[in-house]
Amino acid sequence: MDEIDRIARVLEPLLRTLEALEFVARHIHPSRLGSILAAVSAPDEKLREARTDLQPPSDAYSGLWAALDEAADRALAAFAELRSAGADELRGVFRALRHAPMALEALYPLAGILPPVNRFFLDPSRRNDEAFAQRFLAPPQQENSGVLARGEGRGGCWMYAPEHLDPDTPAPLVVALHGGSGDGRRFLWSWLRDARTFGAVLAAPSSLDETWRLMDPREDAERLAEIVALARATWRIDPARILLTGMSDGGTFSYVAGLRADAPFTHLAPVAAAFHPMFVEGTDPARLRGLPVHIIHGAYDWMFPVTMAQEARAALTAAGAAVTWREMDDLSHTYPREANPGLLAWMAETAR
Repeated sequence: MDEIDRIARVLEPLLRTLEALEFVARHIHPSRLGSILAAVSAPDEKLREARTDLQPPSDAYSGLWAALDEAADRALAAFAELRSAGADELRGVFRALRHAPMALEALYPLAGILPPVNRFFLDPSRRNDEAFAQRFLAPPQQENSGVLARGEGRGGCWMYAPEHLDPDTPAPLVVALHGGSGDGRRFLWSWLRDARTFGAVLAAPSSLDETWRLMDPREDAERLAEIVALARATWRIDPARILLTGMSDGGTFSYVAGLRADAPFTHLAPVAAAFHPMFVEGTDPARLRGLPVHIIHGAYDWMFPVTMAQEARAALTAAGAAVTWREMDDLSHTYPREANPGLLAWMAETAR
């Protein structure tokens, strides 16, 4: 078996295992952990079998195999910890799923080399468009592209610019905020596929503390403004399409930071967020007037009930914001990655 065949034998079950982890992350709910794990079965078993072919490679393929090795390690660890957590330990399931974005980080450098990985990192709606996919296998068009780290740890930011971003066309900017105890490095992968496919610059900062400082927001909010300024200095950003979005605590902070009078964001999209009327009561009416806000919430959110988001919709609408509402019938307290293309389209449609 030559090395190309060995790569294909490992790559197929690896991608299937990563897709299964995406399914688990999207549908997780405290009362359904057992049935969710049963639904994905055991794709990691074929990956583990194929992994026996990860033998010492030739020098020409050493970097490629190192990436596959790390991605496989992470994917297998995620499934091992999922089974160890079982159907009753939600915290353990969340810990297990933290391996998934690190597997994507390890695999992504191969997206510009291997066609199956390239398609995996495209939106499903474009994967079968061969002419479109082929563009992403060409050398990058500019230096400041791909996944970029700006600072380390708390207060740092992970950024992404598509390798084939047209420097002459203004691009939207998405600033995506992680949930409690998360970080930008992992949350970046909630959006990278969509930014790559649809030509958006992406920033995923880490909060200064373990979560966003909702009661004392100044430092975190100022850091977000600095990140927007950095993006605008580095790439050609469309000043009418600068989105602040986030999941859970990150969604709540999208309200807190995004409604400030000096906020640099043109659009807000809180997801699975908590809400308090004081977010609106303390806001400059001029900031709210006509502000596009897209609220996404799950009907089965077990942490922040959907009634909280409905209250946000009513309060923001009464204050003059242009509110778009999406209640997802099958969503609990998780991030719906399939909503990202719609958010980018909504931002284009409502740009002022």
